[in-house]
Amino acid sequence: MSVSPHRVAVLALPGVVPFELAIPSRIFGGAQAADDRPLYEVITCTIDGEPVRTAEDYSITVQHDASVLATADTVVIPPTRLLHDIVTNDGLLDDDVLRALKHLRPGTRLLAICTGAFVLAAAGLLDGRPAATHWAEAEEFQQLFPAVQVDPMVLYIDDGDVLTSAGVAAGIDLCLHVIRHDHGSAVASSVARACVVPPRRDGGQAQYVWRPIPPGQDGGTAATRAWAAEQLGRPLSLVELAAHARMSVRTFTRRFRAETGVSPGTWLAMQRLDYARQLLEDTDLTVDQIADRTGLGSGTNLRQQLRETAGISPTAYRRTFRTS
Repeated sequence: MSVSPHRVAVLALPGVVPFELAIPSRIFGGAQAADDRPLYEVITCTIDGEPVRTAEDYSITVQHDASVLATADTVVIPPTRLLHDIVTNDGLLDDDVLRALKHLRPGTRLLAICTGAFVLAAAGLLDGRPAATHWAEAEEFQQLFPAVQVDPMVLYIDDGDVLTSAGVAAGIDLCLHVIRHDHGSAVASSVARACVVPPRRDGGQAQYVWRPIPPGQDGGTAATRAWAAEQLGRPLSLVELAAHARMSVRTFTRRFRAETGVSPGTWLAMQRLDYARQLLEDTDLTVDQIADRTGLGSGTNLRQQLRETAGISPTAYRRTFRTS
């Protein structure tokens, strides 16, 4: 018996930002089962089914009005540049948008990208819940909605049936996280590779610490990073890394930070933890065996680091993201 794909409905409000509007279709639309069957059906709607002006110099035409929200398993609210026309200075929601959200079925999973969280909050759907939004709007968000527990630093927050993210690329992270939760890391990683984006950035990562690593240059540290990634099971000192790069410790540290945005020690810790998560997803190794293989030393250290970065234990992580 064939199983219908999970239906994702994206509500395009007036002034919608095109980049974020396209994220759900591109990410969820790329998720496939082993037999190439699509795992999600993504549809886009407006309040009345009519074309809607975007934040740029064009409009979009859709095939559905907001009544289609009643058929959705997941509903996504992208940001809009006309936010203050939709959510008043008193935190009240435009009547038409409020009526549109009345179509939601109980238990529907809700995703808000960037300032889309304002819409959910104005509808009373975030009261008493933690939420993320773009860091530049977090202070206003908290003032308008004091009942919401706003975290201005994180990329995204998963609160079960309601998930919120920071701006732009954090929406990609959020959708990949949902795929990983629904279908495992192998499917999410496949989508990420097709989109040429990182397969995972933890929701608890700060919004403005990520800096993509540029291509290696002559005299750079790329070759040493590639070498170090193969040596994670043993201690690696800064002196040894610098020697491999044929640089002084001072020069190596400066160039490493310029190329990656972090110190060599921080980068190594990130690589070790990423490798540990991969082993949790793909192997039956014990926590202590994984800690030893990744250079984290002990199961206690692995548990502590994973809880600090992902907020869960290795056992819970494996149960949630184990490759099927």
